[in-house]
Amino acid sequence: QVQLVESGGGLVQPGGSLRLSCAASESMASIYAMGWYRQAPGKQRELVAFIFSSGSTNYPDSVKGRFTISRDNANNTVYLQMNNLKPEDTAVYYCNAKRRKEIGLDDYWGQGTQVTVSS
Repeated sequence: QVQLVESGGGLVQPGGSLRLSCAASESMASIYAMGWYRQAPGKQRELVAFIFSSGSTNYPDSVKGRFTISRDNANNTVYLQMNNLKPEDTAVYYCNAKRRKEIGLDDYWGQGTQVTVSS
């Protein structure tokens, strides 16, 4: 069982920045990929950013160029730097980790952190 603890959400004005952190309870070496999803009221959960064990990253067009995901293997932590935030970025952000099993992947989730972009 991988425990994920998120921090860094809050209220920010449009155009502002926030950095989210997600600390995993075990070594990144055992995790295939880590990243973030978000869910706004009345909408489906959507991918925000992912970083794989190879170091490659994945972003949807909606955040490309504004959000950057990075990781600190020594501290088992993944960061999401969010710049030029827009009101449509308002959502609960969930950290996700995918760990390999014999066949397929296991999914683990954090408790979520609220990000509100408003003037």
